[in-house]
Formats: sequence, structure tokens, C-alpha cells
Amino acid sequence: MNGLFASPVRRVAMLSVHTCPLALLGGKKTGGMNVYVRDFARELGCFGIQVDVFTRSQDDCQPRIKHELGPGGRVIHVPAGPEKPIAVAEMDQYLDEFTDGVLAFAEAEGIEYDLIHSHYWLSGLVAEQLKQVWHNTPIVHMFHTLGHMKNLIAQDDRERAPQARLDGEAHVIQVADRIIAATPAEEQQLLDYYAADPAKIRVLPPGVDLGRFRPIDKQAAKAKVGIPCGNANILFVGRIEPLKGVDTLLRAMSILQARHPAAIADTCLAIIGGDPWNDDPSTEMGRLQQLRTDLGINNLVTFLGAKDQDILPYYYAAAEMVVMPSHYESFGMVALEAMAMGTPVIASEVGGLAHLVQPGVNGFHVPVHDPEALAARILDLLTNDALRQQLGQQARTYAKQYSWESIAAQMIDIYREVVTAQ
Repeated sequence: MNGLFASPVRRVAMLSVHTCPLALLGGKKTGGMNVYVRDFARELGCFGIQVDVFTRSQDDCQPRIKHELGPGGRVIHVPAGPEKPIAVAEMDQYLDEFTDGVLAFAEAEGIEYDLIHSHYWLSGLVAEQLKQVWHNTPIVHMFHTLGHMKNLIAQDDRERAPQARLDGEAHVIQVADRIIAATPAEEQQLLDYYAADPAKIRVLPPGVDLGRFRPIDKQAAKAKVGIPCGNANILFVGRIEPLKGVDTLLRAMSILQARHPAAIADTCLAIIGGDPWNDDPSTEMGRLQQLRTDLGINNLVTFLGAKDQDILPYYYAAAEMVVMPSHYESFGMVALEAMAMGTPVIASEVGGLAHLVQPGVNGFHVPVHDPEALAARILDLLTNDALRQQLGQQARTYAKQYSWESIAAQMIDIYREVVTAQ
């Protein structure tokens, strides 16, 4: 166990209203934030800090309390609205009920929290209400994604963040005591688009579990996961939504099939995320499956659906590369996990990926919406074993600076700062 070095923070209420940290990765509302909350809460437990993660109950068959976050960590499912998955846009009407549930739980257990750490704007609004009842308990907040940035890359009105979200984010920025930005780029976005108080912002990236994500034998990994359509594997992991740019990746594979069929003759693009049995053409999954058919690359691409976070290391290890053609990423947890496995990353030069991916060190950048450039970089890594191995080794070394132990220690410093300032 790590030493706590006399931290004044012994118990944290962590809020993840709209999504559970234990959910399958790649679901409609599950991604890097889920991983962050889960792994960060576990690491705080290693420092002796008790963490209760409150999330909205989406299944009345689930236990109300789950003890899957290691020593001192709990996930508490709070009934608020229907106990089933609902759209994020509907959740704001249940925030008061959620807040009441958190207050009732704390009162029933006789718990007083030293600090509230909220994630995403909806949780920030709950944090404000809790702070008022809990005698001005300080709030540390992390947005993970920002509505204004989403709107900058939206291709139609369906992809735009609603005004309620923009207003909510602006309000949370005003009431939070500290705001955690994952990168200097996000810090600048908070200043430019939200007029945030720079004195409140601290830049601290997410971490990665170097014990879970570490190099393992590629052939053993391939045998474990059994990707069906090729010996060489290209991997995408993430939510299936337009801003992830999966269509650009499919078009890149089509280009490679047309121009370099021998190079990809035994290659499979495996897409983790979403529900592959949903072929409704009005959904992003249905659109992508139709595009795969239209491009004639059914033999090159397999949709694997959402996966448990414990199996992901084997998919990363089985892959020659991980590709993230996103239009926007606040950080890019998938990229960091892949690097920790020793797998190089090809990513759009946007958001956190512009900061995390170091060209020629741990992978390559490509322009957004550019299947030609993406196809060229994929071909480079498929056909140059020495380059791929070098980048993979360097990626593992690079990822070590993001150990959760180091990141959590820095966050505890921020906790101490904000609590002692009260």
C-alpha cells in the first residue's frame, strides 16, 4: 500500500451519474471516462482513501452496492428515474432524485465525505446540490468531453450538444472549486470557450494500469480472443458514434484492398464497441455495416460489439496496431492502454490525441477525414515489421510516465490543496 503522507482527505464521494464504471467498454455511453473512474478509484484505495462511486441504477436486478473497486472502494447504484438505460438528454430531469438518493445513503451509513469528485457536467450539477447540504464540501470536477468542442466538429444537428449541456457546463465551471483538464489543450478550451477562472484549473492526465496493460505474447493473445478473419489484426476500440470516425477507417481499408491486396490478404479490422446485431440503417452501427457492404470489405472487417474491460488487454496484444480516426478526443484512453501493451497507435491529430501520440515515437498522426493518409500509415505498419516493433517498444516506455500511482499521488496533492483552502 502506498503511503498517504498525512492527506486531509480520507473519504471521497465520486459521482458518475450517467454511466457506471463497471460497464462493458464500447457501449452507447461507455468509454474512457468509465475506465478513468474505475481505475482512479481503485488507485485512491491503495493510498488509503475510501471512495464511494455513485451512479444511476440502470438495472433493478443489479446489487445496489458492488465491492469491485479494491480495498475501500464501492460502486453504489442509485435509483433515479426508470431503472433501465435512458438517453443522456433525459437524465437532467432525474438529477434531484439522484441527489436525494446520495444524501439518503450517506445519512443511513453515517458518512461524512471530505471531498466530492464529479465527472461529466451532469454529475457537476449534482455535486453543487450535495455541497450545499454537506456544509460546503469542496468540489473537484472533470468534464472528460466538452459540448463546445463537440459542436465544432458536428456534421449535423443530431450530433450537436444541446444548449442545456452548454449552460450546465458553464454553471459547473463557476461552482467547482477545482477543474481537472486532461491536457494543456483542454485547459485552453476551458479558457477560450467558457471563460473559466485559470486559478481553478489544474492540468493532470489520466493514468493507465501498467499491471493490467503490459506486453503479452501475441500468439497467446490471438488464441485467447480468436479474431476470425485474419492473422494480422488492426483494432478499433470505442463507442460507435459519428465523431469516432470509423467510416474513415472503413474507407481506408477499401483503399488498401483496391491498391495493395497482397499486403492485406490475411488482415482483419476488428471493431470493438456498440451492438453489432443492430443493423437499423438509422443508427451509426447500421450505417457502418451498410458502408462495409457497399465498399465490398466484409471479408476484412468484423464488428465484435462491446467487451468486458478485463479482456481488452488480449485484443490490444493481438493487434499489430490500434487506430483512432476520431474527429475529437479530450484525451484518448484507448491510445494510452494500447501503448502500455506495446502496440503502436495511428490517430487523428485532434484533442488529447495530438498531445498523447508522438509521431515516430509511439505511432503516427493522420489528418481527420482523410482515408488516403490513414491507408498509407496502416500500410507502413503492416509491411514494416521492424518499424512496428520499434514503435511498440517505445510506446510501452512512453506509457510508463502515466502510471496510476503517479497520477493519483498528484491528484491527492490537488485534493489537499482544495480541502485545506476551505
